[in-house]
Order: sequence, then structure tokens, then C-alpha cells
Amino acid sequence: MDIDLPYYLFWASVISGAIWAADSWFFKPKRLAEAQGKAQVDAAANAAVSEPVLVEYARSFFPIFLAVFLLRSFVAEPYQIPSESMVPTLDVGDFILVDKYAYGLKMPVFDLKLTEGVPPARGDVMVFIPPHDPRYFIKRVIGIPGDTVRYENKTLTINGERLKYTFVREFTDSQFGMPAREYIETIDDVNHLMHRTRRPERAQTWNIGPGEYLVMGDNRDHSADSRAWGLASHDNVVGKAIAIWAHKEPGWHWPSFDRNRWLEQGSHE
Repeated sequence: MDIDLPYYLFWASVISGAIWAADSWFFKPKRLAEAQGKAQVDAAANAAVSEPVLVEYARSFFPIFLAVFLLRSFVAEPYQIPSESMVPTLDVGDFILVDKYAYGLKMPVFDLKLTEGVPPARGDVMVFIPPHDPRYFIKRVIGIPGDTVRYENKTLTINGERLKYTFVREFTDSQFGMPAREYIETIDDVNHLMHRTRRPERAQTWNIGPGEYLVMGDNRDHSADSRAWGLASHDNVVGKAIAIWAHKEPGWHWPSFDRNRWLEQGSHE
């Protein structure tokens, strides 16, 4: 998630479109006039022969650049999961589809807000830019504006109510080499799997203000999230992850589609 593709697509569309337009309005008529003056040939055929290579490429790629830019900026965008922070919900190598319309549209590059959308809800899997890093992050929304959230002994309490945890299984954490457990964590109406170990962690409390969101990874002891760098800002929200559409293991492996599914979302009522 390191490349700001909409930025490059925007400028590729602008530059290729400008080259094509400049040639169509100024240079092409001059070429036609010169060709007609030198010989009585079909003007369109002569123009095709004499069109500069740069203009030909610009004319061919402009509609492609523009279509991809509009699709990825205003409808949906694919991302690949780079880390283990959202295991077991999202594995490394999962390709996810992000709805750019859900939380309101923004004009890429200029960061202009075009539509309001609905605010993120507890339980949503959200893509955003954190306050400490220009790259895109993906985490689960735990707390929304107005919430008081307490994290202690590996459990969450929101506005005085402890979340429900249903034990699934026990396993050995590969990184820490200690026992770990998988639970179903229920936040509002969203049930999702999460992992936690017995690794010590200090208790924290957050009072979430307007335009702020508390976010955490489902793999709690392998996630750099709001516990480390603070709250996510609504101004830097990119979109809502809505589905896994493919998966690719590292190395020379073909993508597979056995993990394809929709992601359960929070309630926006």
C-alpha cells in the first residue's frame, strides 16, 4: 500500500489529455494544411502517417488512464494485505476490495470532499492514512466519536460495556513462542475472529473526540495501531474494506480464489 496510484493516474490523464488536445487543436491542422499544399492526397490518411509517436501514445492511453483513475478514485480500489496485523480476518497476500464511496467521496490529489457518505461504524474494516505514516493502513474500527474505550487485560470495554468474547481454540504463537488464543469478538452486531496472547500490555483509556476513530488490528499482539500512535482522523479515511476477492502466497504462486468472501460490517443506523 505504498504507492499513491490515484496521484500518478491523475497526472498521467492530465498530461496525455493535454498532449492529445494540443495536437488536435493546433498542430494537426497545420500538418494537414502542409500536406494538402504539397500533394493532393487524402487528408485523414496523411494525418495518420504524419502523427508524432508521442501524440499517438497520448491519444491511445488517455481514455485508459482516465477510466482507471475514475474507477479507482470514486468507486472501488483493490489492495493487497502486506502484514499479519489483521489475521485471522485477513491473511498476508489477500487482495481486498475497498469501497471508496461508503464514507464520502474525495477528489484525489486535491483532497476535496465531494459527498458526505456515512461515518465509519464500530466493527468496520477501514483503510486510512495514520497520523505518523503516509502509507495506507487497514484496521478494525473499535471506537467512534463520543465513545470512551478502555483496553485492559486484553479485553475492550466501550462506554462501560465489556465486549463479548467467545473462545474458539488455543494454539502456539509463532513469533513469541507462547500460547495464544482465538476468540470471536462481538462489537455491536459484528462477530469477527481475533487473536491474543499472554504478552504483557499496559492498560489504556481513550475519550474519542469529533472526527476521530480508535482502530485496532484483529491480531492484537502483532498490530501497530491506535495503542501505539493514537487515533485515526476522519480527514484521512480512504474507504471501507468490503470483500476478499483473491489471495496470492509470496513467491511464484498463482492467485487463488478459495478465500473469496464479503467482510461483515458494522451497523450505520
